[in-house]
Amino acid sequence: MKSTGIVRKLDELGRITLPIELRRTLGVGERDSLEIFVDEDKIVLQKYEPSDIFSGTRDDLLDYRGKKVSRASIMELAKLAGIVE
Repeated sequence: MKSTGIVRKLDELGRITLPIELRRTLGVGERDSLEIFVDEDKIVLQKYEPSDIFSGTRDDLLDYRGKKVSRASIMELAKLAGIVE
């Protein structure tokens, strides 16, 4: 991991502001969703990108009942169910 040298304090609600330089560099815009991960004693923020709930792929996604599913997974499920060969 690379240090940016930027230090921010949490406000009374536990929020921080990400500097505009970081947001521009990482392609994070207003209202973009960020995923939060914990790696041992570190908090990691990553721009959220939806993925297939079965395979994790981010290609050719369809929305089904609020979940993302790829066409490849749908075809695999159809084969498993005996709908297509």
